[in-house]
Amino acid sequence: MNPAFIEVLRPFLKYAAGRPVEPDDSLRDLGLDSMREIELLFAIEDNYGVTLPDEMLTDATFATAGQLWAAITDLAARQGVELS
Repeated sequence: MNPAFIEVLRPFLKYAAGRPVEPDDSLRDLGLDSMREIELLFAIEDNYGVTLPDEMLTDATFATAGQLWAAITDLAARQGVELS
């Protein structure tokens, strides 16, 4: 995970203020609910230029910060998008 990803993620995690976000952290435990998940999806697509297909919109993809970052990096590679 890179610091820019954490900054994209942090506004959607109401319980993450003042603490580092680690790859194994549960996004649900940090306050990501279904409404914020949709908003986060749009933020990811806007910030990284990737499109998450419907089959990736699962609880597993959004389970932890690390799993979500892995999905983004995989999509970027498959869609020819360079992550900065």
